Amino acid sequence: MLKGRTAIVTGSTSGIGKGIAEILAANGSAVMLNGFGESEAIEMQRSELAQTFNIEVLYNAADLSQASQCADLIEDSERRFGHVDILVNNAGIQHVAPIESFPTERWDSILAVNLTAAFHTIRTVLPSMRKSGWGRVINIASTHGLVASSEKAGYVAAKHGLIGLTKVVALETAGSGITCNAICPGWVLTPLVQSQIDRRAQSEGINLEEATQQLLREKQPSGRFTTVKQIASLALYLCTENASNITGASIPVDGGWLAQ
Repeated sequence: MLKGRTAIVTGSTSGIGKGIAEILAANGSAVMLNGFGESEAIEMQRSELAQTFNIEVLYNAADLSQASQCADLIEDSERRFGHVDILVNNAGIQHVAPIESFPTERWDSILAVNLTAAFHTIRTVLPSMRKSGWGRVINIASTHGLVASSEKAGYVAAKHGLIGLTKVVALETAGSGITCNAICPGWVLTPLVQSQIDRRAQSEGINLEEATQQLLREKQPSGRFTTVKQIASLALYLCTENASNITGASIPVDGGWLAQ
């Protein structure tokens, strides 16, 4: 389906990003991995993807909190692949605290990674996409890009901003063969969400199962986590020609969270 295409997936050494990288590779796209982790584990992931799907898989360790490294990630990918067709802005970090005690340095880092990094990667990759007349930009936002929750000022602000950025890019690229969309997952059982469950269990003196069910009952009427595979499958669809007239959309995958 994506033979001959090339993709960058930020934050792709774990969680949602890893799942998206895998499904793009499985459908023939070369992939540039990016993210933190142990070098041996990352190299194993890279080599397994390359060998399993017989495609080129590379890795760039860019720290997306640094603007210059965001641009370097795109430029390195263009240099090594020759062009970039698909950009998935997935990398994200979180911190939970009341706004009056929210550490200013955590606010700055969340905005840098969750929002500003996407600005820098998109502005750098668009000239190449415009030149080829085809491109897909997919921003992994969140239901928290559409509604708020207490004690998540940085994350909610960044994800709302990411959805606004998605709309602007969609308008500026309309009719060019490039689309830009946001996927808005509800609760997905990633390491980021597991850490929230762990904190809840510890603070309330309950076991992990009860903490998990509390989390789901509060927000997600389906009572089930969205899976990484479901998010990845939607990202793949947005890369196909069938989705060529979907742009500027914010697509919830949230078990009914936003229907309430």
